[in-house]
Amino acid sequence: MGIILWLVIGAVVGALAGLIMRESYGILGNIVVGIVGAFIGGLIFSHGSINNGPLTVNTFAVSLIGAVLLLAVANLFRRGTLR
Repeated sequence: MGIILWLVIGAVVGALAGLIMRESYGILGNIVVGIVGAFIGGLIFSHGSINNGPLTVNTFAVSLIGAVLLLAVANLFRRGTLR
């Protein structure tokens, strides 16, 4: 059940980050952006303990912030601007 939850939450977080950053990567891209963003957010805010707690508003927000940061860095390297 854990992997299915990761995929669903990853898709939601990736889609929201895409809306915030005005990017569209499709469903698989959103899942990847959401999962990698959750990992990045966990490293930054939780000191690497992203998978140790339950899904709460705080962990969702950390995942969303990480995904937005991931898209911002990707835009910076791809286009030269943060948008």
